[in-house]
Amino acid sequence: MDDLNFRTQNALAQSIGVDRSTVSLWLEGRVGVPRPIAKLVRLMLVHASREDS
Repeated sequence: MDDLNFRTQNALAQSIGVDRSTVSLWLEGRVGVPRPIAKLVRLMLVHASREDS
């Protein structure tokens, strides 16, 4: 979340279209992150790193 500049689980959840509780479960490792979401987050990280350059 820090690498994407999201300060809250709610902010991340809203940006990717899921419920905050879902993000919480992912971060706690209680539920796996679906592949499409993982790919989306990787793309967001690439985009964020380009903006920092």
